Amino acid sequence: MKHHRIVVGLSGGVDSAVTAHLLKKQGHEVVGIFMKNWEDDDDSEFCSSNIDFVDAAAVADVVGIEIEHVNFAADYKDRVFADFLREYQAGRTPNPDILCNAEIKFKSFLDHAMQVGAEKIATGHYARVRLNEATGLHELLKGLDNSKDQSYFLHRLNQAQLSKTLFPVGELLKTQVRQIAEEIGLPNAKKKDSTGICFIGERPFRDFLNRYISKEPGPIKDPTGRTIGKHVGLSFYTLGQRQGLGIGGIKEKGAQRGGGEHTPWFVARKDMAKNILWVVQGHEHPWLLSPQLDAADASWCSGMAPVAGRYAAKTRYRQADAACTLTSSQVDEFSLAFDAHQWAVTPGQSAVLYDGEVCLGGGVINTATTLA
Repeated sequence: MKHHRIVVGLSGGVDSAVTAHLLKKQGHEVVGIFMKNWEDDDDSEFCSSNIDFVDAAAVADVVGIEIEHVNFAADYKDRVFADFLREYQAGRTPNPDILCNAEIKFKSFLDHAMQVGAEKIATGHYARVRLNEATGLHELLKGLDNSKDQSYFLHRLNQAQLSKTLFPVGELLKTQVRQIAEEIGLPNAKKKDSTGICFIGERPFRDFLNRYISKEPGPIKDPTGRTIGKHVGLSFYTLGQRQGLGIGGIKEKGAQRGGGEHTPWFVARKDMAKNILWVVQGHEHPWLLSPQLDAADASWCSGMAPVAGRYAAKTRYRQADAACTLTSSQVDEFSLAFDAHQWAVTPGQSAVLYDGEVCLGGGVINTATTLA
């Protein structure tokens, strides 16, 4: 086996820690880099990279590697956070983790690693990379642990990035990763998995957006056009949202389609031009179900759009693969028709295409056709 100089992104979590250990055990020259991507309120209880860096440094000490602290906060603010705010202001629901992977972890971080003499980089993502001998292309594969697979978040990686990247824990189950961490005495072996993006962390999401996005209250209406409440600003709601609508106590006389007298309300549409939030009763209301979607800003791992045909897709993370037909595809956009109606397909989120275990790429959902 050829040994490489590999730079590992150490986050302070157990997955990247075990990644560094496995590569060191294989005989590679391993160097750790801790990425600082957010500064605005870094000393808060919600997003403290200081604590994570202490954990990452402790891991580096146990594994026996050097660690460097690198600040990418300016890049993050320009290339990820600015886009995040633009999308929310436009009434869409973006996924900044996807953009962070493409722009920071596998661009800024990769560039820095190459500058310090790395031949490869590695992260603790649950995914895999495979060289297809027949095509000469690097393929992005799902992680073997279906419950932890993160290929959805990595679908914008291109051939240059995939060819330089290793995902060692993608070959393992999470339980195995935890077991390895305990066996070698890693200080973060039982550390909880992080949830959400750093700049929001565990804080109330609406409180965070309040600091950056202007509020314009308006009416909440049901499908009959009746005003049943008041919203605080369309940017603060997403399709399929059930909590925080402030209309939970309202009961209907006579069931609506897909709902009944005590059925909960869901956000179904946002009219940005008229500043109206439309809500429906019932999880299976026709306004929440989409047989097809159009996506833009497409990115394909191979560098080429796949041919039209039968595939599977996810329109949100942790969703089971949904059988679909790619009806048209170009370099920048594509359309999908699903065998089964998809629930609350949300503009701004990503539709990611799969051919079996191979992640082909995807794009940002632009529009989705509903049943009514």
